[in-house]
Amino acid sequence: MEGDDCLVPEAYSALVEGFGGGAGMDTSTAQDSSPLSISTIGEDLTITGNVSSKGELHLNGRVLGDVHCLALVLGENAQLEGSVVAEEVMVRGRLIGSVRALTVTLQASCHVEGNLFHKGLSLEQGTHFEGESCPSDDPLSIPETHAASPQQDHKGPEIVKQRERVNGFIRSLPETLSA
Repeated sequence: MEGDDCLVPEAYSALVEGFGGGAGMDTSTAQDSSPLSISTIGEDLTITGNVSSKGELHLNGRVLGDVHCLALVLGENAQLEGSVVAEEVMVRGRLIGSVRALTVTLQASCHVEGNLFHKGLSLEQGTHFEGESCPSDDPLSIPETHAASPQQDHKGPEIVKQRERVNGFIRSLPETLSA
């Protein structure tokens, strides 16, 4: 490249691939054949509001809001308070909120508080997970209101699900009727 030459996206993609880059998550499920972008939210950045991306998102900073993207990598020092909808989610940092994804990976350094709706789930030893794991054939189609909190039927007696903490896991106990 000469001094004032601009790097066009096609050349950049070829350059990155030539150096073995672009080794992020598998994005072969994209609907078009154009290369997907990887967006990064740096450690020094805090976003208050929802974040949406058509590609892969690497979150190393803090987001107070919902995230919707193709793939999410939550960095070790990252904090996310809100719900996530993505095909693939890898969590290394702190996440408080629900996740709807085809595959969810919780790595040893992560802290997750919230419900996970997934087709596949992987947890490493040392993961802190407080919530419910809800396997689903199509977790991306679960309505947001259902993912956020279970619905109650107010026509009859309220059914209460009791939970007990055992060895760091939360176990559901038999349902009881409340008066």
